[in-house]
Amino acid sequence: MESYKTLEIVRKNSDSSVFNLIINRPSHLNALSLDFFIEFPKALSSLDQNPDVSVIILSGAGKHFCSGIDLTSLSSISTQSSFGNDRGRSSEQLRRKIKSMQAAITAIEQCRKPVIAAIHGACIGGGVDLVTACDIRYCSEDAFFSIKEVDLAIVADLGTLQRLPSIVGYANAMELALTARRFSGGEAKELGLVSRVFGSKSDLDNGVTTIAEGIAGKSPLAVTGTKAVLLRSREVSVEQGLDYVATWNSAMLISNDLNEAVSAQLAKRKPRFAKL
Repeated sequence: MESYKTLEIVRKNSDSSVFNLIINRPSHLNALSLDFFIEFPKALSSLDQNPDVSVIILSGAGKHFCSGIDLTSLSSISTQSSFGNDRGRSSEQLRRKIKSMQAAITAIEQCRKPVIAAIHGACIGGGVDLVTACDIRYCSEDAFFSIKEVDLAIVADLGTLQRLPSIVGYANAMELALTARRFSGGEAKELGLVSRVFGSKSDLDNGVTTIAEGIAGKSPLAVTGTKAVLLRSREVSVEQGLDYVATWNSAMLISNDLNEAVSAQLAKRKPRFAKL
């Protein structure tokens, strides 16, 4: 495994195809540094291309999931984007930096393998950007959330404002983004931001691992295809989505996985699928 400054990849069980991608800056409350935005898409790509990986769990080391973007990074971005009195070049440089940081978050959706967020403690600002891009989200009772950017006099620009409305509804997203208020894991469940709230961090880790192992035991062609079709269907009409899945399945449906799944059900045994 490649080593990273801001991340750690852990395979807790050598026989498992579930891998943990951990934001690993606990002394900084897992604030997202500029290094993170370089390392994160690289780490996701390495996991995506690894045939031993079926499911990825995204979590944070220490007491919190993520406290947002490192404030020193914001200052650094401003300094790096300065071209003296040339406002046009300064703005163009800043836009490219924002786009590269957006791409780091979008890498979650571009990863073929499902990415499950396991959230505990604080999930603020950039942390919300991360989890809204994940495929499934769970949290512990101590988790709390805030779309904090307006309190820093900036517009959230890494994906929350684009992804959250389709998750919790337009009106709820607007209220949360404009007030920047803190809301609990319980409210996050009510809003639909998370699928389940676990009683403790330990329960969260164990519960999410069990869920991930269940997904990892399914056909990798079916799992990656389901993710791809759902993401595509979010952006198109029902008719276009149906056309897309018809085309997808015309290429992928007749597979060894299908034969294995049917044989396993008839024999009342667990299926054994080839790696992807």
